[in-house]
Amino acid sequence: MNLITRCPQCGTAFRIQPAQLAARGGRVRCGKCSAIFDAVAALQDHSGAPANLEPSPQLGLFDPSRRQARASPDVTIELDMTAVEPAASRPPGRASAQPAQAVPRVPSNSQPVPEFMEDESPRSRLRFLWPFLALLALLGLAGQVVLYFRTEVALLVPELRPYLVATCRVYGCSVRLPRRPELMSIESSDLQADPGHESVIVLNAVIRNRAPFPQEYPDLELTLTDENGQAVVRRVLVPADYVATARSPGALNGIGPGAEAVVRLHFDTSRVRATGYRLYLFFP
Repeated sequence: MNLITRCPQCGTAFRIQPAQLAARGGRVRCGKCSAIFDAVAALQDHSGAPANLEPSPQLGLFDPSRRQARASPDVTIELDMTAVEPAASRPPGRASAQPAQAVPRVPSNSQPVPEFMEDESPRSRLRFLWPFLALLALLGLAGQVVLYFRTEVALLVPELRPYLVATCRVYGCSVRLPRRPELMSIESSDLQADPGHESVIVLNAVIRNRAPFPQEYPDLELTLTDENGQAVVRRVLVPADYVATARSPGALNGIGPGAEAVVRLHFDTSRVRATGYRLYLFFP
């Protein structure tokens, strides 16, 4: 159905389609004088009288182009400059002019689409939960790292040692002293016969902690050898075997930084014949 609208500025009449009225809410631009007017309010019938036809308010409500027109009132339909003759002077059987073509113009300063007309983007319900879970995972990882390197952490930050000890009570672990065998050495050692007992020998050794921090007592490996240097008997001495006799400050807390521990042990050699020995320290 073709309709006629008239520019209120220059009085030029144009043919217009209902789809053109619905596309931009009825706002058009005159192809002659470039005036913008409401084509719905300026509708006329073929006799030149104002028309009572109005487009439905629901027309094109869900059309994306109509949303843009609502958001940008300056966007209009430009009417073809080929205007129809006024209805009063137009013969009844004369051919009508070509229908107007829709040429949207989008100004550079177009306004944003209203919030109620925007296409709502999908939002995850876990938007705030994911950062919280990531933070918990990061804290859990940091706790595992601290617990795994608890010995080093207690050494670097002594204030945390009581908390680490309390945590290990829950998880069944222990906060031990450092074990750095490269910073511990046997300063001196000798193996002598006991004058009071014919088959008893006495091992005397001095263990020195060269580290600037306390360390655990190391294990000692004692090897008795014969005249050819072959091993006759070998024994590993754990700290429980000699700590009770070691003379060192704070023996229960390991060997202090720069401190020495004197070890003296007696061995029965009635079943072996040994003329030499080898002594090493290590941490299992």
